[in-house]
Amino acid sequence: MEIIYNYPLWMAISAIIVAQLVKVPIAFIATRKVDFSLITSTGGMPSSHSAAVTALATTIGLEYGFNSTFFALSAMFAIIVMYDATGVRRHAGYHATMLNQLMNDFNKFMHEAKNWQHKEEVEKREELKELLGHKPIEVFFGALLGILLAIFVYNFLEPTLF
Repeated sequence: MEIIYNYPLWMAISAIIVAQLVKVPIAFIATRKVDFSLITSTGGMPSSHSAAVTALATTIGLEYGFNSTFFALSAMFAIIVMYDATGVRRHAGYHATMLNQLMNDFNKFMHEAKNWQHKEEVEKREELKELLGHKPIEVFFGALLGILLAIFVYNFLEPTLF
């Protein structure tokens, strides 16, 4: 049961939850549409991955010192996660967009092809998830959210929670 007293772990989990929840009002401001599916989706503003790893690193730095090996390890982990979010995952999303467009074009061609109209309806295909990664600004604000949340809780709530 010692895990319930693991302050860095709970701060990272809290940062994910807060980041996922604020995606809905941020998207509403931008699009004027309420989309609750953003709570469980990847990508978008802010990056919950960035919020989690920076909250983790900040909390570890506050607890063990910013010159500790634990902080160095968590900071490097955070850098790698944020780099991946803006690199590989973002480009995988671009590829998914292109593949989905190719599939749409192919399906349109097949629909218009000879004898296609006489066949029964084909099962709908599942589209690839396109919103996988983050723009650098989304990673930045996710990181900022994680750091500020960790500092706030550490200074104002931590003694009462842990």
